[in-house]
Amino acid sequence: LVSLQLGLERRNQIAAATNMRSALRVSQRAHRLRPQSAPGAPASVAEAARGALAAAVSSRAYHAPLREMNFLLYDVHNFEGHYKGLNEEVLTPCDRETVDMVVDATKTMCEDVLAPLNEGGDRVGSVWKDPNTVVTAPGFKDAYKMYAENGWQALSFPEQYGGQGLPMSLALVQSEMIAAANWTWLMFPGLSKGAINTIIAHGSEDLKDEWLPSLISGEMTGTMCLTEPQCGSDLGQVTTKAVPIDGAEGEYSISGTKIFISCGEHDMTDNIVHCVLARLPDAPAGTAGISLFLVPKRLKTGELNNLGTSRIEDKMGCHGSPTCQLEFEGAKGWLIGTPNRGLNHMFTFINTSRLGTAVQGIAAAELAFQNSLWYAKERRSMRSLSGSKEPDQVADAIIHQPSVRTMLLTQKAVAEGGRSMVYECAKIADLLQQAEYAGDDAAVKQHDGRLAFLTPILKGFLTEAGKEAADLGIQVYGGHGYIKDNKAEQVFRDVRIASLWEGTTQIQALDLLGRKIMLGKLKPINEHAAGLRAQCTPYLTSSDSQLRSHAWSVLFHSMEWQYLTYRVAMRAASDKEAISSSSVDYLMYSGYVTLAAHWLEMEAAASRGGPEEPDFYKAKRQ
Repeated sequence: LVSLQLGLERRNQIAAATNMRSALRVSQRAHRLRPQSAPGAPASVAEAARGALAAAVSSRAYHAPLREMNFLLYDVHNFEGHYKGLNEEVLTPCDRETVDMVVDATKTMCEDVLAPLNEGGDRVGSVWKDPNTVVTAPGFKDAYKMYAENGWQALSFPEQYGGQGLPMSLALVQSEMIAAANWTWLMFPGLSKGAINTIIAHGSEDLKDEWLPSLISGEMTGTMCLTEPQCGSDLGQVTTKAVPIDGAEGEYSISGTKIFISCGEHDMTDNIVHCVLARLPDAPAGTAGISLFLVPKRLKTGELNNLGTSRIEDKMGCHGSPTCQLEFEGAKGWLIGTPNRGLNHMFTFINTSRLGTAVQGIAAAELAFQNSLWYAKERRSMRSLSGSKEPDQVADAIIHQPSVRTMLLTQKAVAEGGRSMVYECAKIADLLQQAEYAGDDAAVKQHDGRLAFLTPILKGFLTEAGKEAADLGIQVYGGHGYIKDNKAEQVFRDVRIASLWEGTTQIQALDLLGRKIMLGKLKPINEHAAGLRAQCTPYLTSSDSQLRSHAWSVLFHSMEWQYLTYRVAMRAASDKEAISSSSVDYLMYSGYVTLAAHWLEMEAAASRGGPEEPDFYKAKRQ
């Protein structure tokens, strides 16, 4: 870590010197405008400017929201009880001490290492050197080395391949903190997790034994290669070819072009494992003829495979992660799973990424809220309409303006409510993981079906809501939000992709309403609405009038959600476009009702109190 520390120190020195010069210019202007009553006045102005600068820099840094996280983990979702209920013969035992240790260590890593690298990742980005060399942003490589050496990549993977075997939810909780601190850095180990899950679920034992240990240790990273120049979501148009190699059983020659491959080439590891969709020579047309292959950058001999990066994209945001165009020119690969079932197998990877993208949405909301809150408290403009709140100041802080508070509370509602939505799915993912490891097919079907219903809501709604929260972050700053140095616009640029990749919001909406609900003959929405009614029932007669009122509201909207679903189904019987034309509005309505249901549980937990001061719980109920 010496080079990382020296790099951070040098970067901080440069930033401090630059900011100090700016602060001194401010103080000099103030000095020229202010009557001089004492020889020491200029020094005191400069000192005040330096103090204000130090406070501002400290306030603007990312701080892991541990109180909010612990409230959800223990008071709302009872993760202690959840972990006690898991089968210790299948998953490594996990208790509160383990969770707190992971969360605290991740907090330190995020605040001290990853967050300081975020701005450099945006300003410098990744640089293409040649087909086998892309240089990542300053500090990224050393931070990844520290992450891998500390065993974080192995946290929730099977012990037989070098993992720690802890529940998947723990890694998801960790990833939200990292996402807010430095989203583009997280993409490198995050995509590897999708590759690992795919190989575990569908790879042969030989593939697992050969590649999983290095991926799980972090020695290698992974990607998914789906998109081609002529096709994105419509993968039936894939033309990349996979031809069996004569005399080499189980090996294939892969040829084709893949675009939009995040982290497809970089200098953080020596080898990269690509999960590639391609067609066998006798494959049927369309999606029914796609197979999945493991294609490494380097073969096990260390020799470079026949593939390279022809370019990296110049993007609106996410500059810290290189988006590559990969050229496969007879690269050696191995089949993952069953021939012509590649798209089905790849959905293991895709669904992992969709949950990760939902995390990107709430991370953006959290970061935008933190950036906005300190500014709203410090920025002074006009007086409050209800009377001066800070009469000793030249003007009131803008946080006293109701319209500003509305924006801040919208950000907070999305960040905290969205976090609760992700934690719910994290618990289901644990149960699914346990059932898969135990070979319980009935339980796998149950939990997989539940996740399949919730995933498009989380991915579609939370990315749209996170994007809105980031946009509000710019709005809180006013004109200053449009200036790069204030960081608000980077949050928006980085999260803008979230509603596009891993299936656009429109794709998620069609998946939810068309594939999951309509093709499921309305069973998923009926079961979900029944669950919401059961959730509300205990609070409908509560002595707490506010909680009771909110419970009735959630109950009404859950029933309206079910009713609207039936209305759409009736229209679709005579109008085939009805599902498509209403799907996005339906998805967003589904997201808001789900968000409200989670806030209801948070309000109920807050009404019981806990170890924090009363104002903390009061804020959850207002």
